[in-house]
Amino acid sequence: MLVRRIKSAIMRGIFFDIRQDMPSQYAEQRVGVFVDVANMYYSAKAMYQQKVNFKAILEEAVGDRNLIRALAYVVQADIPEEAGFFEALERIGFEVKAKELQVFYGGHKKGDWDVGIAMDTIKLSTKIDVVVLVSGDGDFVPLVEYLQSNGQKVEVMAFGRSASGKLRDAVDKFIDLDANPKKFLITERKRR
Repeated sequence: MLVRRIKSAIMRGIFFDIRQDMPSQYAEQRVGVFVDVANMYYSAKAMYQQKVNFKAILEEAVGDRNLIRALAYVVQADIPEEAGFFEALERIGFEVKAKELQVFYGGHKKGDWDVGIAMDTIKLSTKIDVVVLVSGDGDFVPLVEYLQSNGQKVEVMAFGRSASGKLRDAVDKFIDLDANPKKFLITERKRR
């Protein structure tokens, strides 16, 4: 009976799209976006053999909320293409933080931003309502727990198949990029 009444009301034009007339409940939220570029790059490369569309990532992370700061953490490997990539990230709206790749005795290489991301997130936490961490790295679970204990909402965007299960469980919201990979990946065009 209720379903018939609703259908009748719709047919008579009584119902309207509430979303048009109501502001988003999240529109006033201040958002900080923190991207672990290496984590995203290697996840996309391993699973899809493609590159990440960081513009789509940023747009999805912010939505209709207020972006306070977007930081992309990169490791410099001194290859010619990286300068153009870093500039592209800046044009999209990211502040790029770069760290040189460390090469240890024996050839072992490391370029880890975990502590830097954690420190920046904590420093900015008083100026933002929501932390959006773009990484699937389980090492961030203690950071998530710390931020939540101080009243922060924490969201993570990552490829679900490569993201830490503990990280997924810890956050307030997990956005699985595997759900719509075409949106978040760049298909390279073959050159002729």
